[in-house]
Amino acid sequence: MKINCIIIEDEPIALERTKFFVEKLPLLHLMASFDNAMDGLAFLKSNPIDLIFLDIEMEGLTGIELLENTTINAQIIITTAYDQYALKGYELDVVDYLLKPFSFERFINAVDRVKVDSKKTVQQDFVFIKTAHRLEKVMVDDILHIEGMGEYRRIYSKEKQIMTLQTFTELEQMFAPSTICRVHKSHMVAINKIDAIERNRISIGKKLIPISETYKTGFYQFINPKL
Repeated sequence: MKINCIIIEDEPIALERTKFFVEKLPLLHLMASFDNAMDGLAFLKSNPIDLIFLDIEMEGLTGIELLENTTINAQIIITTAYDQYALKGYELDVVDYLLKPFSFERFINAVDRVKVDSKKTVQQDFVFIKTAHRLEKVMVDDILHIEGMGEYRRIYSKEKQIMTLQTFTELEQMFAPSTICRVHKSHMVAINKIDAIERNRISIGKKLIPISETYKTGFYQFINPKL
């Protein structure tokens, strides 16, 4: 199962490096990244996360203060340039302590320590989608792709189209990545409905769906790790 994660890091170069490492591992699914702890905390209040890559020295609320003063239902990998916090980090039961600049091999070693939630289950056959006035049952195998349209998301299935205000983040949490995954800020696709992929565009029937730079590496490595 995929590990949903976020990055909280205020150094732009370090943030991009961690994002690059995350995207290289098909096991990880980056939900969001933040350059301060307060925005990360706000996201956590409404989004279940498995893993946080957390910097320590940040303006405002530090990583240590975040761990000491809030309840975080996620595993933590600390990323920092300062080794004096190592003991404190382990007292707070972090998974690992990555000292910058860390290598990709060291990053993999840290991720290997993460315990995948045993409560995660195999994708069920159907989901209930919130529409304007009701919850509509949709068979997962009928879904072709999902497209963002302003505030709405349109779900295209074999038999119908459904409009919902549910966010892409909420929809991602409803599907196993092996069935339906994000390929663009405005698109999700059903893996088994893909007819072809050419020039970073996915063909499903007559529909052409773009693959963005943000999701390209993770998507290609997910469908074929040898690419």
